[in-house]
Amino acid sequence: MNHLTVVLAALFTLPLVPPAGAAEWKPAAGPLKTRWAKDVSPDKVLPEYPRPQMVRKDWMNLNGLWDVKLSDGTATKILVPFAVESALSGVMKYSDKLSYRRSFEVPKDWNGMRVLLHFGAVDWETKVSLNGKELGTHRGGYDAFSFDITDALKKDGAQELTVNVFDATDLAGEPRGKQTLTPKGIKYTPTTGIWQTVWLEPVSPTHIKSLEMVADVDAQCLRLKVNGSDKAGDAAMVEAVASDGGKEIARVSGEIGADIKLAIPDPKLWSPDTPHLYDLKVSLKSKEAAGSSVADSVSSYFGMRKIALGKDENGVTRIMLNGKPVFQVGPLDQGFWPDGIYTAPTDEALKFDVTQTKRLGFNCTRKHVKVEPDRWYYWCDKVGLLVWQDMPSINSYAKVKQPIDAPQFKIELTQMVRQKSNHPSIIMWVVFNEYQGIHDTQALTAHVKALDPSRLVNACSGEHAEKVGETVIKCGDVYDQHTYPGPSSPKPEADRAAVLGEFGGLGLAIDGHHWAQRTWGYKGMKNVEELTTRYEELLARAWELNASEGLSAVIYTQITDVETECNGLLTYDREINKVIPERAAAANTGKK
Repeated sequence: MNHLTVVLAALFTLPLVPPAGAAEWKPAAGPLKTRWAKDVSPDKVLPEYPRPQMVRKDWMNLNGLWDVKLSDGTATKILVPFAVESALSGVMKYSDKLSYRRSFEVPKDWNGMRVLLHFGAVDWETKVSLNGKELGTHRGGYDAFSFDITDALKKDGAQELTVNVFDATDLAGEPRGKQTLTPKGIKYTPTTGIWQTVWLEPVSPTHIKSLEMVADVDAQCLRLKVNGSDKAGDAAMVEAVASDGGKEIARVSGEIGADIKLAIPDPKLWSPDTPHLYDLKVSLKSKEAAGSSVADSVSSYFGMRKIALGKDENGVTRIMLNGKPVFQVGPLDQGFWPDGIYTAPTDEALKFDVTQTKRLGFNCTRKHVKVEPDRWYYWCDKVGLLVWQDMPSINSYAKVKQPIDAPQFKIELTQMVRQKSNHPSIIMWVVFNEYQGIHDTQALTAHVKALDPSRLVNACSGEHAEKVGETVIKCGDVYDQHTYPGPSSPKPEADRAAVLGEFGGLGLAIDGHHWAQRTWGYKGMKNVEELTTRYEELLARAWELNASEGLSAVIYTQITDVETECNGLLTYDREINKVIPERAAAANTGKK
C-alpha cells in the first residue's frame, strides 16, 4: 500500500450524529467566497485525517457545530474549525474571548485505551476542560497540542468539553503574522480561536508520541527517532519498515528514543521534477513477547533529498538541491481565504493552491508569516514544491512601537521547526520578515540551525540586519533582499547564497472577484495581457541575474490577491488567472 493509499484509508472517521442546530446553520454573508464554500456543512467539515505523517485508523473528528459565547455575551453556534471572524464560521464577528462548548460520546470499543484530544491550532491562549476538570493551558497560535483526557472521562454517556480562548492580536507581543484589528494594506482580518481540526484518538498506554526523520542522502539512509509515551521505553521496542511501491526495502529494530538508521540504497531522490516518496510503518512491539505483540503502529512517509550551500563551476555560492544548483522560482503564499480567513474551506481547496502553483511553472513557494495545517505540506510533498517556511512575525508595521514577547517568540519558533521538520518539501526556515519584530537575530538563527542542521536558515528575509554598535550582524545561509518591482540581486558571499525574497507586485483588480471596492497593487496593470507581458519581462530578467550575478532564488509577490491587496497572479477567490498560464509557466522555467 503506497503512502497516498494509507492517507486516504485514514479518512475513515466514526459516524457522527449531526449536531443540534445543523439545519439552521449557514455561512455569514461575507464580501467574497470560493467555489469550495458550497461543499462545507456541519456534518462535513474538513473530514480528512489531519496528520498524514503519523496515521492511525481509529479516530473521531470533532469538527462541526459547537456552542460559543462571545466576549460581549452573545451566545450562538459556530462551525469549527473556522475562526469567529470568518464567514464560514457562521458568526463573522470579532471577539477577543471565546468560550466553546460541545459534547461527544466515547465509542465503547475504546474501553481500556487512553484517549487523546488533539488541536491542530488555536489562536492564541487556550484553556481546556472536560466534565468540569481542567486539562491544561496552551499558548501559541500556530502549533499543534494535545491532552490525555482519559482520567477526566465519565464512565459513559455524554462528555462535556469546554475550550476557552483569549487572543489579543496586535495588542500584545506574541507572533501573529499579518493579522490585525485594523485591516488595511498589507495587514488583514485576524483569526481568533480554533482554526484547525479538533479530534480524538484512542491509543495504547504504550504508544508512539512523535517521529523525527532526517534524510541522509550522502549516507544513503533515513535517520529515525521514535519518541514514546512515558512507559513505552521499558515495555517496547521499535520496528520500522520502509517500502517503495508496496515492496519492502528496509527493516530495522531499535530502542525508543534512540537514533535508528534505515538503509536506503541508491535512493530515488525527491525533487520538484521527481517528488518520490517512500512509505514507512513504525510499530512498538512488546519486549517480553519477543516481538509478537504490537502495542502501537503508525503509517508515515518520507522523501530522500539534500539541501545545502555549495560552489558552482565558477566558485559562486549557490543553493544546491541534491548536489546541483537549482534556480528556485516561487510565489509568496500568505494562506488567506476570503470565506475561511486562515482556514481553507476544504482539503481540495488547500490542494488547489499547491497544484495551481505547480501549473504556473513554479518549483518553490514561500509560506509567508503563517504556519499551515500538516495537510498543506503533505500536498507540497506529494506534488513536489520546495517550501520556504516563515516564522509568523510579531507585526511591528504599526506607527506606534509595539511590544515584543521574545520568550514566546522563541517557544513558537521552536515548535514550528520541531513539528514540521519531517516534510521533505520544507528546505528553508525564515526567522524574520523585514523589520517585523526583529530581535536577537544571531542567537535565534543559531538556535534554529541547532534544532535542524539539515536545512537552510534565512535569518531575515529583506535583510534588515541588526547592528551591535556600528557592526552589522550578518548571519544565516542566505543574503535576502526585497525589491519592488525589481528584480535585482544582492552579491553572493563566501558563506551565503544570494536570494530575492520578494519582488514584483503587479496589481490588477478583476471586477466581481475582489474583496472590496478600493484595491491596490505595487504596480498597476490595465489588463491580463499587460500583466502577462510585464511578468514575462520580470522573469526573463530574473533568469539573467541567475546566470550573471549568481542569484539562487526569486519569490514573486504573490500567488493570490489578499483582501484589498490585488498583487496576486490569481484572484482572491481563486477563480481567475490574471496571467496567461502557459506564458507564465514558460517564463518561470526560463523558456523564451
